Amino acid sequence: MNSAHELTTLIAALRDLHGEATPKAALATLTRTRGSTFRRPGTRMLVLGDGHVVCELSGGCPQRDIVARALEVIDSGEPKLVSYNAESGLDVLIEMGCGGELEVLIEPLLAIHDMDFIDTLARCLDERRTLHMATLFVVNGKTVLPRRLAWNGNGVAYDGIGDAALVQAMMMHAPACAGRRARTVNLPSAQGTVDVLLEAIAPPHALVVIGSSAAARALLPLASALGWRTTLVDYDPARLRASDLPAGLHTACATPQQLTDTIALDAHSSVVVMTHNLEQDIAYLGALHHAPVAYIGALGSRERVARMRSSAALEGLHVHAPAGLDIGSETPEEIALAIAAEIMAVINDRSGGHLRDNDGAIHPS
Repeated sequence: MNSAHELTTLIAALRDLHGEATPKAALATLTRTRGSTFRRPGTRMLVLGDGHVVCELSGGCPQRDIVARALEVIDSGEPKLVSYNAESGLDVLIEMGCGGELEVLIEPLLAIHDMDFIDTLARCLDERRTLHMATLFVVNGKTVLPRRLAWNGNGVAYDGIGDAALVQAMMMHAPACAGRRARTVNLPSAQGTVDVLLEAIAPPHALVVIGSSAAARALLPLASALGWRTTLVDYDPARLRASDLPAGLHTACATPQQLTDTIALDAHSSVVVMTHNLEQDIAYLGALHHAPVAYIGALGSRERVARMRSSAALEGLHVHAPAGLDIGSETPEEIALAIAAEIMAVINDRSGGHLRDNDGAIHPS
């Protein structure tokens, strides 16, 4: 899957392309992977007619070959399904040291209707709704121009399939791609056996930072770089006009009592309270008792956090406190990094531990 920042960038580029009278581009999508690969199914890269790339896949050998093949697809107008493995002749993944296998769909974007789905995708994500999307790209073993289906809790939002039975089958298989994982499935249809990429696309994560401390200000640009929609909240409007805040930052002046009426919170949101005033922190945290957010964090020493937890106002509220992973943070920037890393671990359902084996060995003993 593309990251939040990549997805926002990709949608913007596709919408610009959609507005052109004669678009000239190709969209490369990872449809299957096996073993160790640089990205997962559902990840996309846009290749423009001049070779310019939007949202790089790897930057290495596979990408260079994918770009070259994308330019061929732009010239021919015919989609391609390309496999990279030990039998491909290129052996690029083994050259990189990954040793995995992957399959890439490369589709031409040469007419306005080729990108009709993008407005639906953008609209649903703007509404903060998870969107399920199915991309049909193979019929009876032959690669075809992709056709798409998109739906959410309100029903079908875009139907480029035109086959009611197949649409129903796609939607029934959607729970298998819940979360951030996408996968390709084989489904029977009136046309024959089809290959369909199923994916769930969540809206960009939203981060609400409460307080104008140094650590709070350090967290803002980092969250923005991750593609999170970031809002700074303070009850003092003067602090929200500080000259060192990032340009274009969304701000909201709200007391704890006004918080949930002022800020829209959902399951794709996180809140970090870091006012450096214990009573204010407790008041803001207490306002989040019924907020449907993914993560609630609070800054503070262990002694300060113990005083928070003893407050009756926070009874039953799950708070990550002290917020952040244990990476030895001391400076505001280091604290911001630790907090952002913990939020990522939570929303990706990861422990936040080491990627390496416990003994650090390259080859297990």
